[in-house]
Amino acid sequence: MERRQPAGYWQSVTGSLEYGEGAGAAAIREVAEETGLDVAEVLIDCGYQNHFDIVPAWRERYAPNVSSNTEYVFRVVYTDRPAIRINLKEHSRYDWLPVAETLQRVSSRTNREAIRRFVVAD
Repeated sequence: MERRQPAGYWQSVTGSLEYGEGAGAAAIREVAEETGLDVAEVLIDCGYQNHFDIVPAWRERYAPNVSSNTEYVFRVVYTDRPAIRINLKEHSRYDWLPVAETLQRVSSRTNREAIRRFVVAD
């Protein structure tokens, strides 16, 4: 999906934990909010985390003393492409792409790493 801010920034579904929320529950909520899909029964925890410095474009979303983030990786496997209803406040568009093309388009280093590690090439 292409984010509205910063323009041209492509990534998979992402989001933040709400107070007291676990990573799996946050993933299910964020997928629903950003795509309209209910993945509660099909979400797969990859058991993988990325740790990274927060990029300047996202800095305002965090407390002043927070400079790094932990990203939890999940995936969902579909045999058919479900209809997506993107959240137009956050994203301007989405595409279904082959893995190789996705890796070229995605902006986030950690997103590319997760795709390489956990998505089966088509």
